[in-house]
Amino acid sequence: MDPKHKKLLRSQRLQLADEILVDDAIVQYLYQEDILTLSHLEEIQCESSNRRKVFKLLDILPTRGSRAFHHFIKSLEKEFPWIKDSLLQLCDEKDSEHPPPFTGQCGLPDHILSTVPTTQHLNHLAACLGPEWKSVLLDLGLSSADLYRCCADHPLSIQSQVLAGLVMWTQRNGRKATVQRLLQSLQAADIPPSVLQQVFV
Repeated sequence: MDPKHKKLLRSQRLQLADEILVDDAIVQYLYQEDILTLSHLEEIQCESSNRRKVFKLLDILPTRGSRAFHHFIKSLEKEFPWIKDSLLQLCDEKDSEHPPPFTGQCGLPDHILSTVPTTQHLNHLAACLGPEWKSVLLDLGLSSADLYRCCADHPLSIQSQVLAGLVMWTQRNGRKATVQRLLQSLQAADIPPSVLQQVFV
């Protein structure tokens, strides 16, 4: 998730907890769109009050990739349109205050950003990623089923699981699987660009 969206949800946390109901419509829509998993649904439903369910949902959303905010906004359309409008307005205000960071900040030259990373590069990156690796792969377009397969095929090594996912991404996307696209997903997961610099030194 984009850092500005994480910050926005954090700043509106108490207000959202007071105003929205985490009913079936919201969580089932997020489940349908592959933002929430079945275990996430169970975690949310286990909470004792609506307020705590909202807090739990807001804890989970920032870990679910760049699509999470967009689909959360969409889930509010029918029953809470005024909250949706309010969040989008706040988002626009934040955009006008802070222009988006440009890719050049990562310190990599354009000719590298436009290339497809080699398996050696991907292996190096896999070794650098921590627990946020699933968020990165989901943001790159892999599904929960793809992640499960990577984990099942390589149960003894997290690095091998990450590498399998990254290789799957490059195979599916061909020339579109560029270093720049990878950088976008790393930024969405709050991973500093310096991690990518280490891979391409």
